[in-house]
Amino acid sequence: MGKIIPIILALIGLGVGAGAGLMLQPEPEPVVMNPCGDTETAEKDEHKDMDEDTPSDTEFVKINNQFVVPVVADGNISSLVVMSLNIEVELGGRETVYQREPKLRDEFLQVMFNHANTGGFDGVFTQSSRLDPLRAALLEVAQSILGPSVKDVLVTNIVRQDT
Repeated sequence: MGKIIPIILALIGLGVGAGAGLMLQPEPEPVVMNPCGDTETAEKDEHKDMDEDTPSDTEFVKINNQFVVPVVADGNISSLVVMSLNIEVELGGRETVYQREPKLRDEFLQVMFNHANTGGFDGVFTQSSRLDPLRAALLEVAQSILGPSVKDVLVTNIVRQDT
């Protein structure tokens, strides 16, 4: 009897898991007919227009680790700013970014330290008037290291933790 109970519990768990999987399964995409008589899913049709607007000759490269920038006030660390960045480069530029990443990180950190020291992370630091100079400086540094293949530097995440 003691050996049967774990088997029964396992079968019940398997049944409940399968039932939950079926209940939470996404609905199939609706099929639409285009003028040529071909069938496509509605989602692909909706995204087709968006894909035509976005340049396909660039790719986004995520910088592997976040940047941690101390904000100093009155000689003490008053807060920490944590940022994640992506770099938009021409297709095929991903490997170059990763090869030059140590240099990029060093220069990016210097830009962020300067931004913090001039009060850029004080107050409402997410205003575009505060972030635009930082983005421009990061783009300038990235282009000086990687060349004109860099199209943009994107701030994908930014958080300030007050101490």
